[in-house]
Amino acid sequence: MEDNLMAKVTASVQRGRAGEPDAARAELESLWAQVEHGGGDDFHRCVIAHFLADLQDDQRDELMWDERALAAVHGVSDERAQRFDQSLQVRGFMPSLYASLADDHRRLGDLTSAHEFLEKAEAASDALGEDAYGALVKGIIGQVRQALAEGSTEPLPT
Repeated sequence: MEDNLMAKVTASVQRGRAGEPDAARAELESLWAQVEHGGGDDFHRCVIAHFLADLQDDQRDELMWDERALAAVHGVSDERAQRFDQSLQVRGFMPSLYASLADDHRRLGDLTSAHEFLEKAEAASDALGEDAYGALVKGIIGQVRQALAEGSTEPLPT
């Protein structure tokens, strides 16, 4: 399915990864405003919020965007996700969303919430495939687990 909004999201994310995080953040915030005013659905909200979280300078803002992504994912069906990419299943989103929240809480010093979200990420990790994405998310879960064990509130290595 042609999804012009997702094409814009993808272009913005690539821009951020290419070293233009401020421009990417501004573009994604503009796209967020569109979906909040009826120009998209929960799939769009989940994806935009998840990527916007990573572009925040303030840890509390990152947490807010990750919470928005988690709230939106509950309104996304596999059928909807597969209209964008046939291989997607919503349960495959959960380990990454939970790991992001675990890391947010860890960095903010809320160890109880960090451990709760880490447990959820680990429990949901069976939804991950044996592919690059699965390895990436499992690696992040491991890094969060290690940082928690070390009592670190520093950002994870990139």
